[in-house]
Amino acid sequence: MRLLRLLEMPLPGGENSPYPLVLPRLATPRLLLRAPRRGDDRDLLRVTSDPLVSRYVLWSQQHSLEEARRFLRALMAENRAGGGLTFAIERREDRRMIGTVGFGAFNREHQYAECGYSLARDCWGQGFASEALSALLTYGFETLGLNRIEGLCAVGNPASARVMEKCGMRREGTLRGRVLLKGEYVDVWMYAKTKQDR
Repeated sequence: MRLLRLLEMPLPGGENSPYPLVLPRLATPRLLLRAPRRGDDRDLLRVTSDPLVSRYVLWSQQHSLEEARRFLRALMAENRAGGGLTFAIERREDRRMIGTVGFGAFNREHQYAECGYSLARDCWGQGFASEALSALLTYGFETLGLNRIEGLCAVGNPASARVMEKCGMRREGTLRGRVLLKGEYVDVWMYAKTKQDR
């Protein structure tokens, strides 16, 4: 599941962005992390139309192909503007786009960022989320030079917590009523990994 946004400092856009304006391709044994593209719309709808996938994320459930296309265009525009860095998660076996993973807010002065991800429900429980997140963390530390990567998940979403734990992120505490999620303020767990933890 995509992690909830934490950091309050917006990403600088364009030339001032800490993120590359052209996303690299990151390969893992079973996945390819790449830039989202227009042809991903139907696969994205499979992810975003599922009420269980959208339950713990800040974006709304998608109900049509046109909604998924608008969402996809927004992700692509944010990447181009340097306002975020979102990869499509492609399963190498069948080249299907099965979710997204990426960084949102970034603090340049202190070199930390927030990570997040979402995954199609038929791909849960197979280690894809942790494989994608692990690749993202490595990229963040080794290529972007981050010192700390943070993530939040709703207390009611222990599956997301397990993904972060599998990637070596540590639970640092509970933030009470931190996020307005689907009309209700929820408690979230703060997770983080630092360069020293590697």
